Amino acid sequence: MDIQRKLGILAGAAKYDASCASSGATRRGSITDKGLGSTERSGICHSFGPDGRCISLLKVLLTNWCVYDCQYCVNRRSSDIPRARFQIEEIVRLTLDFYRRNVIEGLFLSSGVIRGPDYTMEQMIAVARSLREQHGFRGYIHLKTIPNASEELVRRAGRYADRLSVNIELPTAESLTRLAPEKEAGAIKRTMAQIRSAHDESGEATRKPRSLPDAPPKPQRAPRFAPAGQSTQMIVGADGSSDRAILDTSAALYSAYRLKRVYYSAFSLIPRAPPGLPVQAAPLLREHRLYQADWLLRFYGFGQDEIVMPDGMLSLEVDPKLAWALANPSHFPVDLNRASKQQLLRVPGLGIRSVERLLAGRRVRGIRRGDLDRLSIAVAKVLPFVVLPDHRPRDGDARRLLAGLRQARRATQLDLFAES
Repeated sequence: MDIQRKLGILAGAAKYDASCASSGATRRGSITDKGLGSTERSGICHSFGPDGRCISLLKVLLTNWCVYDCQYCVNRRSSDIPRARFQIEEIVRLTLDFYRRNVIEGLFLSSGVIRGPDYTMEQMIAVARSLREQHGFRGYIHLKTIPNASEELVRRAGRYADRLSVNIELPTAESLTRLAPEKEAGAIKRTMAQIRSAHDESGEATRKPRSLPDAPPKPQRAPRFAPAGQSTQMIVGADGSSDRAILDTSAALYSAYRLKRVYYSAFSLIPRAPPGLPVQAAPLLREHRLYQADWLLRFYGFGQDEIVMPDGMLSLEVDPKLAWALANPSHFPVDLNRASKQQLLRVPGLGIRSVERLLAGRRVRGIRRGDLDRLSIAVAKVLPFVVLPDHRPRDGDARRLLAGLRQARRATQLDLFAES
């Protein structure tokens, strides 16, 4: 099989892995135009560096052959999809060629499991080692870590990769046992723990001074280990787990393994799916709401139990913060000139940056209604929940906001599906 055909198969197979971020932007011109680079086709994904810069990555599998038969996976052993496998040199050459042409700035490499976890991990490490040591590649590398691979291999992978990830797959161990009986939740978490341990050791070695007789202590250079940390992916909607269960799992993973991100991937229908799977894809809006809730848990001081509805699900109608505000009217209105930072962060329409701008502005003088526009604040969403010297919300403002959002949503849906 020629390398172009392999690339088509293995880049397409990699699109189901969401654990690298995508900007979602569209390039100018048609995607059928000839040219280099696309944000829409499979094969290129977008991650973000510590400074917020968008990084384009070649996103590909080493192979889509796999010894496991996970029901939710298009690359499962029993699937009759076309199969391919890259040689190590082929991926290295593709990465370098795309990089030299300024199409990419790095590599996201995952793989089906072939022969066993150790063998697969060795093959992926060989790609990264060749890029780093033989070709002096200084671009970004994200390696998918295979659960049950030896700890030595995990540590070797972290020497060459900027980020490692191991997918938790499903929210509960029971679901994993049912849909992927050959995988073990304990093995996935052990690998996460190994990555965290090696990352922590690298940081400690950097901070500890080396004491030498008759010489001032100097900082000791630590072995480089996955400086961008680790992430994971969870499939949403392949089982019956509630949003509460999903968020509980995410909170536990963030706490125990210091993950940089949990990525949520709405279950999509796969060709000739086994009978145990849902017959409909999970709504993408549910995935979106989980990302919003995840942000509230990590940066806004919310708890899981606060932002889910009594049935354990997130509202699909409005974002989780607005849903919480509508369900807790006793917390409002909030005085923008007196409220604490934590109180401000719970106001719908106020993000972290806008709260910082408000706090800085009110040190100089009192905030008034006209200042909100100058601070680039979502005024229509904020005003029903706040008090200012020249503004006080009227009874029913929050209900009118909700009605307006519902009407706008219905209008958008009609526009999308109206006949031309």
